[in-house]
Amino acid sequence: MKKYQIIYADPPWDYGKPLKWNGIHGKAFGPEHYYNTMTLEDIKSLSIPTERDSWLILWATAAKLPEAINVLNAWGFDYRTCAIWDKWHLGLGWFFRIQHELILIGRKGKPLQPKIKPRSIFNEVRTRHSQKPQCVRDWIDKAFPDATKLELFARQKVEGWDCWGNEVDSDIEL
Repeated sequence: MKKYQIIYADPPWDYGKPLKWNGIHGKAFGPEHYYNTMTLEDIKSLSIPTERDSWLILWATAAKLPEAINVLNAWGFDYRTCAIWDKWHLGLGWFFRIQHELILIGRKGKPLQPKIKPRSIFNEVRTRHSQKPQCVRDWIDKAFPDATKLELFARQKVEGWDCWGNEVDSDIEL
């Protein structure tokens, strides 16, 4: 089985809340409205094909930070740092009106160092639900131009990347 130096993952977190109706805006919201979610245990149990020396770039919301660290460790990575994506638009939230997502960086072994070290805040306007900003993928491509890359929970195929997910023709089986 092919192994990868870069794992890029946006897990379909289960928030344990039923789908709600937002009467003010007339829309349903919650991840279950847009895609199938997975339990924390199911996400943690995935067997990720990594090289001995590799990076994990893991998306998490503020509400799922403890679970994301748990997944990072379960997949064999050590937490190193994080960045944020400023979406420019307010979203929902239980305490704060959230307008950012977290990008956690995990390390396994002694991976390649990034050729480009950007600022820790990525700024790009949010588009459709759960779609991640192109600027982060662009940074990964420039920072690790020759690395083998796998996107987990992918929604589209991207040139130069292998992918796995239930919304694409996956390149691998987990």
